[in-house]
Amino acid sequence: MTAHTEPEPELEHAEQLLDVFKALANPVRLQVLRWLREPVRHFFDEQSPLERAIADPVEVGVCVTHIQKKTGLAQSTVSAYMAELQRAGLVRATRVGKWTHYKRDEARIAELVGTLGRSL
Repeated sequence: MTAHTEPEPELEHAEQLLDVFKALANPVRLQVLRWLREPVRHFFDEQSPLERAIADPVEVGVCVTHIQKKTGLAQSTVSAYMAELQRAGLVRATRVGKWTHYKRDEARIAELVGTLGRSL
């Protein structure tokens, strides 16, 4: 019988960073993460006024439909991309009614940047 051991912290951090790098290796996912840094600026305009948002994009996040419209990709593709960013810990998802809203996880991003600095 072998004892279960916890992964070494360095290995665990390396695996987390690899997940982040994989998520950011796609140019569209990287661009969406950049847009989410300033959601009002990038997702709302005269054709899509902020007043029409069903939730505050700064507090709750941007609805997947706004992300889909901005990228011009199929909704299923955008959902898969956002799920990948969420698995990597870069965004958080919040349901508002039937819609999913996404917001950057700034604390997690800062933690990952720190881990990267200590790991390299």
